[in-house]
Amino acid sequence: MGTVWMIASGKGGVGKSTIASALGVALAKRGQKTCIVDADIGLRDQDAILGLADRVVYDLVDVANKDCRLPQALISPADVPNLSLLPAAQFARAKALDRKAFRRILLLLKETNDQIIIDCPAGIERSLRGLMNELVDKTIVVCTPDDVCIRNAERVVALMQEKSLPRPQLIVNRLDAQLIQAGEMYTASTVAQTLDVELLGEIPEDPMVYRTLLKHMTVMDVACEAHEAMERIARRMVGLSTDFPSYGAVKPGFFRRLFAPKLKEVKRLDC
Repeated sequence: MGTVWMIASGKGGVGKSTIASALGVALAKRGQKTCIVDADIGLRDQDAILGLADRVVYDLVDVANKDCRLPQALISPADVPNLSLLPAAQFARAKALDRKAFRRILLLLKETNDQIIIDCPAGIERSLRGLMNELVDKTIVVCTPDDVCIRNAERVVALMQEKSLPRPQLIVNRLDAQLIQAGEMYTASTVAQTLDVELLGEIPEDPMVYRTLLKHMTVMDVACEAHEAMERIARRMVGLSTDFPSYGAVKPGFFRRLFAPKLKEVKRLDC
């Protein structure tokens, strides 16, 4: 039976869907048969991130309503045959997805896949609560290192505990080593300690993430720091230990500090 991973975040815009797609690709390329379930009903995006938008015929709600069979709704990138996507319904609402039907779909996916990644909607409302059930094996919370996101992530962690889900692991995204060195940004370990959860991985701020999105690619298609960070997280997900780079926690070398661009001081505008 496959492992079901639920990836959630307290707020939107933290990179949850981008991370879910990248981890799906990374796991599939490691030989793990992987399915990404886009469960953000009404705001479908995994098909666009994976370059499969023109391939969608049926979606998650169609399968739940038995308007099609599960294999008819699954689509795969040509270059990653071990990966499949179950798209979200683009013109439906969260209440259109029956909880029992979703559980039935997860059971079918667990029988045919090694890893199932649920890309959850942001927040803690009904759309997220309806996805929570006993078939979820592992949970991940994605957070950026700022007070607003940490506070919202606390609510997600508490909700998962309330629903008797496994204690979540944490991915901290968009870390800037220079800001951490300047004392303006938390380290990933500080965020994990604040939330009292295990740190699964940390991802640096990397412009290549957005550049690949603009070209309808994933960050796993190019060589960059974010790609390497995703690979480390994927290895940990399958039980392989890897090092933590701890962005910003180690003081950079002399020449790197010498030639690093100076941080512009943050000054309040005079009114």
